[in-house]
Amino acid sequence: MGLIVKKYGGTSVGSIERIQAVAEKVHASALEGNQIVVVVSAMSGETNRLLGLAAEIDADASPREMDVILSTGEQVTIALLAMALQKLGSAAVSYTGGQVAIQTDNAYSKARIKNINSGRIKSDLAEGSIVVVAGFQGVDDRGSITTLGRGGSDTTAVALAAALQADECQIYTDVDGVYTTDPRVVSDARKLDKITFEEMLEMASQGSKILQIRSVEFAGKYNVPLRVLSSFDDGQGTLISLQEDSQMESPLVSGIAFNKDEAKLTIRGIPDQPGVAYKVLGAISNANIEIDVIVQNVAKDNSASITFTVNKTELSAAEALLRKIAEDLGALEVDADKNIAKVSIVGVGMRSHAGVAATMFEALSDEGINIQLITTSEIKITVVIDERYLELAVRALHSAFELGDDDQLKD
Repeated sequence: MGLIVKKYGGTSVGSIERIQAVAEKVHASALEGNQIVVVVSAMSGETNRLLGLAAEIDADASPREMDVILSTGEQVTIALLAMALQKLGSAAVSYTGGQVAIQTDNAYSKARIKNINSGRIKSDLAEGSIVVVAGFQGVDDRGSITTLGRGGSDTTAVALAAALQADECQIYTDVDGVYTTDPRVVSDARKLDKITFEEMLEMASQGSKILQIRSVEFAGKYNVPLRVLSSFDDGQGTLISLQEDSQMESPLVSGIAFNKDEAKLTIRGIPDQPGVAYKVLGAISNANIEIDVIVQNVAKDNSASITFTVNKTELSAAEALLRKIAEDLGALEVDADKNIAKVSIVGVGMRSHAGVAATMFEALSDEGINIQLITTSEIKITVVIDERYLELAVRALHSAFELGDDDQLKD
């Protein structure tokens, strides 16, 4: 008997027929002797419908009330799935995030989990019930409903798996695993059987939409084996775990991640002195705006410039704040560019190989693609380029590092 947490996203539960199909799969797994917790998202399209209703009342509604309305989508799904399971003969019980006591801070729409009281779930599992939990939500110290942000159901599932010390957390999506890159961009992208937490975290942070970043962080921190599977097709999916493959040398690069949802901001002509970077970036961060790539340069006249990227949805707020900072510092100018894209190569094999960056830069150079910014980590190299060259860059890098199915056959 194993304890498994299964998470199903919006497309997986997008209709009554799909909810019934999920119930049949969960019921079958329970008959095999597994204890099962199911985490579900709202039905596909429901969140947008709720956002639309709120916008008709107030386009600038308070974050607290937005969390209240958005949390109702998952409440519908958990009840429907529990009903479907009960009709099949399984004992099933549904809970909202608050009923499970998923306790969070009060950062509405971006809440972070502080604690989970798993006692109720463990009791239900011991009695033979399948527990169905609403993803994406929790409650703060005052009992107010909070939501965890985009992809929050993944975070809920992994956090529950960690709290329950589950044998595996299975994330069911509309794809059958993690690929070397997006198959819609590169036709011969290859599905990976295994990938490490480190690699998956880098790919998620650099734009891969398969898993939410915080869910991978949770899984890595508590060593919860993650498996990405298809809701619609049978298969083993991709296992994400702590250990690298010890049977053979790790591949040089495991995948190509990209993100076109970021924008670039630059402040020029600021004093090159201690504390200036904090005055710029600290103020942006204090406004709860996430900063990604950061580059600082110093000119011959001892003035400095700082360039950083933010999500496009936060560009207007970040630019307005940066212009105010520029006035306070006496900066020469502020530039904003929303027509950029970020491309990354990721792989634990990069640790022990030289020349990876050179191969990357050569591949981009051969296609006439100019690099605007570069940032690196032990297992990742990221470049910022003009958005119009994104797909060309991804295909060039995928080929240069021989990641496709056709390349594997050649080997």
